[in-house]
Amino acid sequence: MKQIVVVDYNGGNLASAAQTARRVVSDLGLNAEVVISGDPATVKQADRVILPGQGAFAHCAEGLSSGLRAALEETTEKGTPFLGICVGMQLMAEWGLEHGRTPGFGWIEGEIAPMDEAASQHLRLPHMGWNNLNFVPGAHPLTAGLEPDAHGYFVHSYALHRWNPDDLVASADYGTTVPAIVAKRNRCGTQFHVEKSQRTGLQIMANFLRWQP
Repeated sequence: MKQIVVVDYNGGNLASAAQTARRVVSDLGLNAEVVISGDPATVKQADRVILPGQGAFAHCAEGLSSGLRAALEETTEKGTPFLGICVGMQLMAEWGLEHGRTPGFGWIEGEIAPMDEAASQHLRLPHMGWNNLNFVPGAHPLTAGLEPDAHGYFVHSYALHRWNPDDLVASADYGTTVPAIVAKRNRCGTQFHVEKSQRTGLQIMANFLRWQP
């Protein structure tokens, strides 16, 4: 592995995601450089791609230029491991309904829709703070080394609905089942913020950087 690219598309949380990746690279002793770039050519040459994101689905989708979107399609189609964080994960879905219907990448089934179940139970939205992750130990490489009581740090009021159970790696409970980690082939994503999730986040980042899908 030579280069890990954190994609710059005005999606937010770039520096903190890059900092987390650099710490894990150092901890694992990997010979890899972590760069922040919005250059399609750089994305195409990446050995790992990380797409952070915060804010509205539509805004983040609009931040992806046609060239950058095509580069992400091309590099992940050839097998480069991809990690989407928060809205970066949501963009993996077919479409989002925040501020209108906006197409996503369509890499996984489902849509990004309001968390009506939480609202109906008078739970605070956005869903903000620590939440337990529900997963089957050993079922997927992304959860390797996680303790059964592992927590992620969430900040969102929209979530993946109508997902394919085969894509679900971990979930959280907040009025209903909330997809927390999804993966399909070499593309994976976390609804929670890996870069804010302390030990859990560092373990997941390490698992991603060692992942050989």
